[in-house]
Amino acid sequence: MTPNKQNEAAHAREHAEPVERANPVPWLLGLIAACLCVWGVSYFLINQDLAAATTSPAARAAAPPPVAQPVATNGAQIFASRCAACHQSDGAGVADAFPPLAGSEWVGGDASTLAGILLLGISGTITVKDATYDGLMPTFGDQLSDAEIAAVVSYVRASFGNTSPAVMADVVKAERDKLGGRSAPWAGGAELHAAQH
Repeated sequence: MTPNKQNEAAHAREHAEPVERANPVPWLLGLIAACLCVWGVSYFLINQDLAAATTSPAARAAAPPPVAQPVATNGAQIFASRCAACHQSDGAGVADAFPPLAGSEWVGGDASTLAGILLLGISGTITVKDATYDGLMPTFGDQLSDAEIAAVVSYVRASFGNTSPAVMADVVKAERDKLGGRSAPWAGGAELHAAQH
């Protein structure tokens, strides 16, 4: 076999070189893309016009004012954030440091006295369940509203095994009014007892 014939035979065994063909985008896909573009632009323009209409001074003046919704005061949340660090989450207190609220005669007693304790705090000795505590309880009268104090008092009086009735905000307001402008904390249990009578 001549070299020329060998080359032709080898060439015949080879596959043809690949060629790149033109594959156009299907017309349906192009139509869908065009529709999405038109929809997106129109959606943007319509929402922009609506936003401009609702933020114009005339639209704001014509709109009714927002109605303030009453906020439900949660005594458990306030207790957890402000009281549980000292009195503990179970109301058992800390021996020789912070008095218990569970079974406390102060909690089950006069609701206005308990409200007064939260309003002014206590500085001095107080006897709770035949144990004497000498410390400082902070005032909450300048931090909490009447409704919030009533919610905490109601929560404490109904938790930790206590079964006293709830307290309304008007009881706290009456106690706040009775205290007038006083800001000094109660001087212990003796002053609290004297204030009850």
